[in-house]
Amino acid sequence: MTPEEVAERGWDAVDVVFVTGDAYVDHPSFAMAILGRWLAAHGYRVAILGQPDWHSCRPWQTFGRPRICFAVSAGNMDSMVNHYTANRKVRNDDAYSPGGAIGRRPDRATLAYCQRAREAYKGVPIVAGGVEASLRRIAHYDYWSDKVRRSIVMDAKPDLLVFGMGERTLLEIVRRLDGGESVENLHDLRGVAYRLGAKEAATLSRSVADEGATAGLSSSAGHENRPSAGADEKAPSWQDTIVLPSYEEVSRDKRAFAEMTRIAHLETNPYNARRLVQFHGSEAVVVNPPAMPLEPDEIDRVYDLPFTRRPHPSYGEQKIPALEVVRDSIQIMRGCFGGCAFCSITAHEGRIVQSRGRESILAEIRRMAGDRDFTGTISNLGGPTANMYRMNCSRPEVRRKCRRLSCLHPRVCKLLATDHGPLIELMKAARHEPGVKQVLVASGVRMDLALRSKAYIGHLARHHVGGHLKVAPEHTDAAVLQLMKKPTVAAFEAFARRFAEASRGAGKRQYLLPYFIAGHPGSDLRAMIDVAMFLKRTGYRIEQVQEFLPGPFDIATCMYHTGIDPMTGRSVYVPRGMRERRMQKALLQYAKPENYRLVHEALLQAGRSDLVGDGPECLIPAHPPAGERGEKEPRPQRPAAAKSSRPSGTGYRPHRKTAKRRGRN
Repeated sequence: MTPEEVAERGWDAVDVVFVTGDAYVDHPSFAMAILGRWLAAHGYRVAILGQPDWHSCRPWQTFGRPRICFAVSAGNMDSMVNHYTANRKVRNDDAYSPGGAIGRRPDRATLAYCQRAREAYKGVPIVAGGVEASLRRIAHYDYWSDKVRRSIVMDAKPDLLVFGMGERTLLEIVRRLDGGESVENLHDLRGVAYRLGAKEAATLSRSVADEGATAGLSSSAGHENRPSAGADEKAPSWQDTIVLPSYEEVSRDKRAFAEMTRIAHLETNPYNARRLVQFHGSEAVVVNPPAMPLEPDEIDRVYDLPFTRRPHPSYGEQKIPALEVVRDSIQIMRGCFGGCAFCSITAHEGRIVQSRGRESILAEIRRMAGDRDFTGTISNLGGPTANMYRMNCSRPEVRRKCRRLSCLHPRVCKLLATDHGPLIELMKAARHEPGVKQVLVASGVRMDLALRSKAYIGHLARHHVGGHLKVAPEHTDAAVLQLMKKPTVAAFEAFARRFAEASRGAGKRQYLLPYFIAGHPGSDLRAMIDVAMFLKRTGYRIEQVQEFLPGPFDIATCMYHTGIDPMTGRSVYVPRGMRERRMQKALLQYAKPENYRLVHEALLQAGRSDLVGDGPECLIPAHPPAGERGEKEPRPQRPAAAKSSRPSGTGYRPHRKTAKRRGRN
């Protein structure tokens, strides 16, 4: 991470410089650590440039000219999600920065980092990747600017964009660049997107037309179950290409945007996905099919790398908040076949669950147990979900053709292998490892799957819950749950009963911690009042409220922007105004005195004045309770001297000319 460390290793140059918006933490929950270790294991000299000052290109020259390429990422999160809340307010901290300090990365960090890399060394290939690049690979709605933005390939201008999980694709890029191949020769790789100039785009347009590629949604509808020509590591021929509605079309026509979203999500199964092309004016973005999932031995090799599980020593005593959450966790799988409309996991990690081998997981636990700082508690044994380990389609020949976006919605697919046996045996083995006192499950449990295994629920409740278990029913209204691609609330109620029975049987007093979302497309005040009534009836008190945040690429984001469900073409109600969003959020915590006026307003607006009063069915009393503060009062003006001493601006938005970074004068 420093020139001194390069000198200590006796290197005369660095092969690959990773640029990341996160602090450098050598832990397998952090992408830069995995990719850096992965390339190093294959003989490449890697340097990490963590959270560089983007105001000049000098930090990009820290290690000299990289021999092979720059690898750029905004970090483990989209930089806009990292910076702003669902109310578009600046967050008070950054979990991926030392001490949680804000201001360590710019808005739309991928754009700034790619630009500085070009300035630092002309001609060095730039490979962009990570969540931000992955979810913005085609034209997308940007919630924070409230407009449709171009593909990040067009704005950041990397030589290649790697989307999805990048170990195999990035290694192949580095190997071939090292072998003397040009960037253009790498356009045949799966899992990459790239830009074509006007001349190349015109040639492509003629080629696509000549070879009979599918164009647009109406033409692609008849091919939804046709497998692509081969599923090897190379992208298919131009015959297996779909031309998306252009950037100009999706910018002005919301139905075209919905059409684009539908096609893009239907082409995410790596076994049958086709190449996508989207024109931006006279130029074009080409998105090859996703990379194939890692084989079991490959994913084991990734997680068997010698991670220190610590932040870089240069941070001293400053803690990285995100590391504190996952320091003693074990990731047993990646990917998710749930396909929730508001979630980006499937879009980035893929819907093919890739599970680690039992011995690889137990070996990692032994290494953790041998660490002098290990307390004896594994904080989480899971992944994107807690209970999809070793689950996949039982018919590979069907999987090659399937275009379902979820294996669980509207009902659990009959071909899905849902045996919890391997997971139960892994959990048993993990807690019996020497030095391990307790193994907790902190990932969310997929309840409709868990209901298929009474043994799993019993085992979980008896041995792996530390008082509270996270579950995500998200809503109670059937129509909203249908849009979310989530099971009905009956599944939550059935799981709650079984979990309570299992906890009593284990002699434990344990509780579910349910998550609900306010402001999701389809959810009006009436639907949110239904959630509040459910919470009152069941006795749940929600401490933390999730507010819908439209992230790029998600199906729910398309609904928010267009008012259309892209998968059915039907209109969808969208709660847009901040007032209604605040009312929906308040309804989830209707019993809090400070929410009284918002809940009262919501009930009257929805025509449910019958829920205001002192009856047993009422949500709130007829009169404000003691401690009710109502609307927030204006903040008092600071004294002139104190006011003038504060730096102006929000601290880190470089596009504002008047903004200054906090801590700098």
